[in-house]
Amino acid sequence: MKNLFLWACCLFTNFSFAQDVSLALQKKPDVTPAQLSLQWAKVNKSVNVSFASASKRFAQELPPAIQQNSTWTASAWKGEKVHTQLLLWAKTEVNNVTVSVSDLKSTGGSLIKKSAISTGFVQYVMTDEFRDGCGYRKPKDFDSSKVADIINVDLKSIQVKKNTTQPVWLSIKVPADCQPGIYSGTVTVSADKKYTFTINLNVVDKKLPHPSEWSYRLDFWQHPFAIARVHQLQPWGEAHFAMMRKYYNMLADAGQKIITTSIVNEPWGHQTYDDFPSLIKWTKKKNGEWVYDYSLFDKYVAFVMSCGIKKQINCYSMVPWKIAFTYYDEAKGKETVFTQAIGTPAYNEFWKTMLTDFTAHLKQKGWFEITTIAMDERPMPAMQSVIKLLKSIDTGWKVSLAGDYHPEIEKDIFDYCVASRWKYPDDVLQSRKQQNKISTWYTCCAEKYPNAFTFSPPDEMVWMGWYTAATGMDGYLRWAFNSWPKAPLTDSRFTAWPAGDTFQVYPGALSSIRFEKIIEGIQDFEKIQLLKKEYQSKQQTAKLNKLEAALKTFEIKHLETLSAEETVAQAKHLLNE
Repeated sequence: MKNLFLWACCLFTNFSFAQDVSLALQKKPDVTPAQLSLQWAKVNKSVNVSFASASKRFAQELPPAIQQNSTWTASAWKGEKVHTQLLLWAKTEVNNVTVSVSDLKSTGGSLIKKSAISTGFVQYVMTDEFRDGCGYRKPKDFDSSKVADIINVDLKSIQVKKNTTQPVWLSIKVPADCQPGIYSGTVTVSADKKYTFTINLNVVDKKLPHPSEWSYRLDFWQHPFAIARVHQLQPWGEAHFAMMRKYYNMLADAGQKIITTSIVNEPWGHQTYDDFPSLIKWTKKKNGEWVYDYSLFDKYVAFVMSCGIKKQINCYSMVPWKIAFTYYDEAKGKETVFTQAIGTPAYNEFWKTMLTDFTAHLKQKGWFEITTIAMDERPMPAMQSVIKLLKSIDTGWKVSLAGDYHPEIEKDIFDYCVASRWKYPDDVLQSRKQQNKISTWYTCCAEKYPNAFTFSPPDEMVWMGWYTAATGMDGYLRWAFNSWPKAPLTDSRFTAWPAGDTFQVYPGALSSIRFEKIIEGIQDFEKIQLLKKEYQSKQQTAKLNKLEAALKTFEIKHLETLSAEETVAQAKHLLNE
């Protein structure tokens, strides 16, 4: 999801940039080697281990400025996932560092088994800085550095180099049938010796529903071809689908509701590193008739639904970033491109034939009611023309749009996602809720904050969940779940946008600090909705007023002076009282 003026530069430059990105991995030093040595000289012990906040990214080359803590105390609802970090920092090299956990036991004898607890070594990738946000960037022109983001749960041990900090991400998925109470257990880090620390978890007598039942409308756009490329798999083969399942299960567990499908080639003008081909094969027969092969579209949609993502199918797009629709022309014996402008008789005829056939196919599959024709940041006149054409085919067609707020077409948009600089008028938002229309918001390369770049403060992603609740919107969209650059496991930078803009998880179906924090914010959103209903039904006005007052502090302009971490910390305790 990017601004229109970027399209031309991205189309012609993204591959050459990706090839050269590894040439500029130097960090413009914040501190000199001598200053680094001095900081490490001030560390008393050779090896140090402590719990630390999950709301901070810790620099690999610096000793952390924290007060050491051997106990983690947290509260959680049944069905909630909570997390913290462990840090190991050493003045000497430490080989074969491992982490193990025990069961957690309550005072009443109940257990949270250690299988519900995961640990992952946090790994570092290259990032850059926001600067001007959108706009073609050369790595050498931006301050680049290593940043903690990858959570590698597959790595069972690690070597910690001299004068290095190594974070470990620890998560507890509280069972939905867990008995309330205080649960205690241990986590042990084996390094130069064993360091055993205490976990105290207060399980509150409240329950989060399963992610499939969350009301939050999460829409991270999926990119199947990127998975095929990084895993060197034949697209659409059995191995490709098996690998995709790992990623889509992750996404379903975050509450994802929407399937991203491409019904034309390159709906975003090839601004991604990997191809984005159509799932539907268009063929013009020698006699002039059109044939549409939906077999791959059907297989892909059914597959994603089998992973638990089944609320909506978004089809991109009748208004792509470049008006160029590829089809196979039997008479010419080759691929041909249709380029007539939106709204022209030729364009309308081209799409009318396809839409009539596609409508019948979707109804036969039982998918028509959950399918939308989706557009991304398209001009209003183009939208008006497409809406008119769609409704002439079938009045039941739904439309999705991510972009600016246009009151002229708002009533025609079923799934409307506005950029963060916009807010829905209160009466419009209320009307949309009454009509069961979806009203969400998004961020992209244009917003310095809040955002989900690899350099963004982690709690900005939690803040987003609170902001969604505060504004009365239904959820949040981001333009890619996994549109990876060339080498995402080492370098998160890519073409015209701040680092990490194009993906939230990593190859190998590895989570990230960003993704875990997005989930935390969604869980908070769900808890807010449940508590508001409870307080209203029980007429607990004082509690409701405190929660509503906290929500009013979540304004984007406030992030200029008060960090997301501070804002979230001031409000979060209200959810676990």
